Amino acid sequence: MTFASIIVPAFNVEKTLAQTLEALQAQTYAAFEIIIVDDGSTDGTLQIAEGFAKDSRIRIVQQANRGLAGARNTGIHAARGDVIGFCDADDIWVPKKLARHVAHLEANPKVGVSFSGSALTDDDGVLTGQAQRPQLRNIAAANIFKRNPVGNGSAAVIRRAALDAIAYRPKCEPTRSWYFDETFRQSEDIECWLRMSLSTDWEFEGITGLLTHYRINAGGLSANTDRQHAAWERMVSKLSPLNPAFFWVNTPAARAYQLRYLSRRAVSDLDGPRATKLIRAAIAQSRAPLIEEPVKTAVTFGAALALSVFGPAALKRVMGFAQGLRTSGAQS
Repeated sequence: MTFASIIVPAFNVEKTLAQTLEALQAQTYAAFEIIIVDDGSTDGTLQIAEGFAKDSRIRIVQQANRGLAGARNTGIHAARGDVIGFCDADDIWVPKKLARHVAHLEANPKVGVSFSGSALTDDDGVLTGQAQRPQLRNIAAANIFKRNPVGNGSAAVIRRAALDAIAYRPKCEPTRSWYFDETFRQSEDIECWLRMSLSTDWEFEGITGLLTHYRINAGGLSANTDRQHAAWERMVSKLSPLNPAFFWVNTPAARAYQLRYLSRRAVSDLDGPRATKLIRAAIAQSRAPLIEEPVKTAVTFGAALALSVFGPAALKRVMGFAQGLRTSGAQS
């Protein structure tokens, strides 16, 4: 039986960690360990983790704060599994998730990254009725670049061999390899996925079902859109030497999708002017989102404009019309 490791990066998550760990303990697949990486928490995170460590399947690793990428790298270094999953400490795995992904990887030896769709929850962990329903098959590097079908950091279960294929040891790191780039505090997921797709033969493939409950934190979203976009652009600059022709062809459309995504984040935070600015920039960069996903792009533009001109009440009417259209794709 394939042995699996589940890595839980944990930084000041005392409010949600217990629920996450209880869901992981309830996995129907038997052969697994849980590695909690306490990333320099200053609240009660460590005490909660220690309460769960009575379960022999759970180990705790402590470190000074290194960020999400650093916590994942530490977890991978400590992991004993042939496959490795990541579950952020405010997200939930449904009981059958690990079993489904292990079976998928065992049946498909060329697949390095198995992922699924995700149901979205609010700050309180209540399902919103929305979901990430990404493309599952025939995924090329261009699909990852434009729409990141993996979707979020709690959706993927990955072969250890695929991670080892992208491992590197920067000069500043004396003790372990990096898989995720720790210089990124945002866009670390897509940087890793795209680097793997461009530099290895491992395939990405999804399985049906909303097997992760992914928490969307309200408030402060649009204030981060500039930093998110800057991180994304730095990712493009870093990876472009791997395949200059690929980036020359695909970057305009991918940038447009990224700007549209950030516009929707700004809409969620009720920042109409920023949302309008971002969606206009997206369309100016490339018409690909308008041609390939005309309804979603039009709804984003309409929501941003309604919010900017008429306020939140008008936005609710626009988004009520779009309720069923916002749920497809990894980046909403």
